[in-house]
Amino acid sequence: MPQVRRGAGAEGRRTATPELFYDLVFVFAITQVSHVLLGNLTWAGAGEAMMVLLAVWWSWNYTTWATNELDPDSTTVRVLLIALMLASLLMAIAIPGAFGDEGLLFAGAYVTIQVGRHVFLTFVAAASGTIERERAGRILIWFIAAGVFWIAGGIADGEARVALWFVALALDYGAPLVLFQIPGRPRPAGETWQVAVGHFAERFGLFVIIALGETIVLTGATTAGLDLDATTVTAFGGAFLGTAALWWSYFTSIRELAEHALTEAASRTQVARDVYTYGHVLIIAGIILTAVGDELVIAHSTEELASAQMTAVVSGPATYLLAQATLRLRVTGAVSHRLVAGALACVAIGFFGTPLPALAVGGLLVVVLLAVIMAKETDRSGRLPAEERAGVRDRRRCVREDQAVAAEVVRDAEGGESLVVPRLDPRDEHGDAALLPSALAVATLSACTPVTPSAAGTC
Repeated sequence: MPQVRRGAGAEGRRTATPELFYDLVFVFAITQVSHVLLGNLTWAGAGEAMMVLLAVWWSWNYTTWATNELDPDSTTVRVLLIALMLASLLMAIAIPGAFGDEGLLFAGAYVTIQVGRHVFLTFVAAASGTIERERAGRILIWFIAAGVFWIAGGIADGEARVALWFVALALDYGAPLVLFQIPGRPRPAGETWQVAVGHFAERFGLFVIIALGETIVLTGATTAGLDLDATTVTAFGGAFLGTAALWWSYFTSIRELAEHALTEAASRTQVARDVYTYGHVLIIAGIILTAVGDELVIAHSTEELASAQMTAVVSGPATYLLAQATLRLRVTGAVSHRLVAGALACVAIGFFGTPLPALAVGGLLVVVLLAVIMAKETDRSGRLPAEERAGVRDRRRCVREDQAVAAEVVRDAEGGESLVVPRLDPRDEHGDAALLPSALAVATLSACTPVTPSAAGTC
């Protein structure tokens, strides 16, 4: 069996060039999804765009999970990625006609990606009797079951196709919630899957960059086709500033928060599933909607927006902010009032901004995004938001418990003589720097005094 898995030290590895090459297809795929929505600004069109986005996302997501444990510099894995890239390109080509004449091509390419990849993981990348073969085999069975509905939907027409693909998506997206349970087989533990945090967080951040890049391309292409008068240039500038705000909001806040949560999680599999696999598709949907809205604002900058156009324009920033609020809620257990207020402000602009020209509506949405960022930066320079202070308090509580355990060990070892352990400054709520003195003390105690497993803290 060829050596295709990452070796020792994989935790610190980053994205390899074969993975970046594979990602190029998804720049085109995201553009295709946005064109599906632009061509049909109705609820039915939005539903179709969402279904193809979920399929595109699911194919990329599982390849990312696979390369998290495979070595992309292996010749065998490179061949696999190139094959998956070809199938992904065919799927992307079929996106505009997925609910028309190219439904079978779209479904066939998608099933080929999912089943083909996990046939490789089950029978090539894993030896018989290993946990790697067991978990890959379980996922393969679920993909085959969902694939029946994907192919049947590709053959069917109209509402039957939509219904069959809805069932297929329900199977695909429901499987991780039950850890790919197979009747008659033991339920797998979440720890069955290992996650290399640095690589995993970087890969999902790069997909956010792909989506933001598509926004830049769509904005530039739309502007290039118009007369560059003052109104058009102003609309273009506002769209670019809005895209920069989306980037700033994710990469200076959410990305760090999500990666830290994954690093510190007792069960990395569940956090990776909830925050990245499920949570990030909402981030991507918000970016795509924003790209569609930007094109509408630039193309109709001096006109009042129709109802469907207004919905599309305000839905992007609102969805993006709500997606970030959802991720924060999952990670911290607290509601970000700043993000929720921003999303509600976007919705209010949609309701009360109907008499305004598109340029003014777009400008107001950019102001909301900038206000959210400024509020965040103000909190960062002064004090942490409530949900992050709660996380710091939890860490301080854990350290105090570890201090008590360490002191007890010292008393036991030295016949009752206690050793003073440095305490945290209760006024310091600005992150891990406050944990350094006690962490050094506990490390010193551990090095000098034998500590039994039963003496270890639970935090």
